[in-house]
Amino acid sequence: MKRAVLLPGLAMAVLHSDVSAYLGRWDLTLKAPEREYSSWLEITRHDGGIQARLVSRWGHARLLPTAELVNGGIRFVSPKEEEGRTDGDMIFEGRLQGNVLVGNTSGPDGTPWSWRGERAPSLERKQAPTWGTPVNLFNGKDLGGWRLTEPGTGNPWRVEDGTLSSPGRGADLVSDRTFDDFKLHVEFNCAPGANSGVYLRGRYEVQIEDEPEPDAPERRLGGIYGYLAPATPAAREPGTWRAYDITLVGRRVTVVLDGVILIDDQEIPGITGGALDSHEALPGPIYLQGSEPGRVEYRNIRVTPASRN
Repeated sequence: MKRAVLLPGLAMAVLHSDVSAYLGRWDLTLKAPEREYSSWLEITRHDGGIQARLVSRWGHARLLPTAELVNGGIRFVSPKEEEGRTDGDMIFEGRLQGNVLVGNTSGPDGTPWSWRGERAPSLERKQAPTWGTPVNLFNGKDLGGWRLTEPGTGNPWRVEDGTLSSPGRGADLVSDRTFDDFKLHVEFNCAPGANSGVYLRGRYEVQIEDEPEPDAPERRLGGIYGYLAPATPAAREPGTWRAYDITLVGRRVTVVLDGVILIDDQEIPGITGGALDSHEALPGPIYLQGSEPGRVEYRNIRVTPASRN
């Protein structure tokens, strides 16, 4: 097992009263030599110590087997199976610098990575939004107003007969426009066995799927991936057109599928795996997932942004 080098200056043991400084939700940014990755961490008290829940570079929020305050800092471990590694678990070590967590870990090849955590904002709104003028994000003719996350990736998105489609295992598609609070209408057609999703502000995935293997309710159709399950399971109807109507105000989300409320004004705790970034206080785009397997089609993508005076 490869172990990250402990940061200098972690000499003093953390007193019991200092535990509170680490508690709460943190928006993490992992810095590898070639790029940055978004992540999320939640620290809570547990059995006289601490417990950590992590969203890594992909996947869903999960409890970690090890989290502790030691030698004046924090240490938590993400199992290699969850990180797609064969060389050992991913060990994070860091410390508080003011209100910011800073630390290090190592990549799959042993390359040093650094990471930084900022306290996740509450995003609580003091007044209800006033809705503005709807915006059509897809013109039905081409990819104008959208960009690929990885332009050189195969299986590109296509526009045919007013429909935006991806065959899967390609790039994700991101709108040029960004939004704060909004209402989104989007129609989708998920092929049998396919998987996709709509990311709100590029950070919170509303799941679209027809996968054959059963998964946890919060990772099925209509869920906020890894966090919020539909009130009642959504019937999957592959090969047919469905419609989402989604409202996002701060962290609070309502998801309606074909006129049925699946999630009613619930709080999203943090970013989901695959988020474009972890800067939750900022506006973000609409992001359509094309990197998972199977064909998915979209049409009639319309956003009504909030206007605040």
